[in-house]
Amino acid sequence: MPDLDDVQDGKNYHIGVPMQSNAFFLKGSNSLDWGMKNRLARVFNPATAKTVMLAVDHGYFQGPTTGLERIDISIVPLVPYADALMITRGALRTSIPAEMSKPVVLRSTGGQSILKELSNELVAVDIEDAVRLNASAMAVQVYIGGPHEHQSIGNLVKVVDAGNRQGIPTLAVTGVGKELARDAKYLGLATRICAEMGAHFVKTYFCEKAFARVAAACPVPLVIAGGKKLPELEALKMAYEAIDQGAAGVDMGRNIFQGDAPIAMIQAVRAVVHDREKPDKAYELYLSLKKDAARTGPSAAVPNRSRS
Repeated sequence: MPDLDDVQDGKNYHIGVPMQSNAFFLKGSNSLDWGMKNRLARVFNPATAKTVMLAVDHGYFQGPTTGLERIDISIVPLVPYADALMITRGALRTSIPAEMSKPVVLRSTGGQSILKELSNELVAVDIEDAVRLNASAMAVQVYIGGPHEHQSIGNLVKVVDAGNRQGIPTLAVTGVGKELARDAKYLGLATRICAEMGAHFVKTYFCEKAFARVAAACPVPLVIAGGKKLPELEALKMAYEAIDQGAAGVDMGRNIFQGDAPIAMIQAVRAVVHDREKPDKAYELYLSLKKDAARTGPSAAVPNRSRS
């Protein structure tokens, strides 16, 4: 039991000093509960209000994607340089060391493959399993304009409601079919619907024309997808333009793990996102780190200084 000896009255009440009530650093998140904010503050760096997520969940519908054949070999060395890891529960349990301290954005919908209609998904993870895995957020694919649009929005609503009960945020991921244009009109529609349905942040594609309008009209943070593999300088330019026009981060996969120097590339992306480095300078950093790694091995890469 507590020791009752020598109990003293408190005296440092700081009367006259107002209680601090600081606004939360992410837009659209100030009214969330403490646990929800705490998890979002793991995914997004509070110092910059930005994130570099590493997307490695492609296998849930693509199978052994190039670069993800052995997640334990190709991805684990990249984890220290990411702010968060987007991954399936199967890959997390089998291939990622439990000692990893990075937040997990858990892929929570699935049920289809590249052989079938992609929008035909279901909720694939129970909220209790997300809690067991200590997930910082759950990711749900939403196919606005797809054949199963209504079903995918229903999946989002179910995961948002379950997450709200447990204090786990939901990331809505806008899936765009081949027949739909990735322009500001469509992306604005898709991201706004996701936010209105309760998503706490949204992953979408960057569009060269009027992306600033898409970001401004979405009341929660936007994170851009890296998409297909691009030349490194092009990928860095895309990230820079997205951040410059209002994105709160990137969720890159193939543009990092399918490259010649993944550790160098993710550090260059970090320089763009967190340090607002210009693409040309970030590309010079990439080339320098790549050269160093080729000469002395991957261990020569500069440690992540933005946040451990």
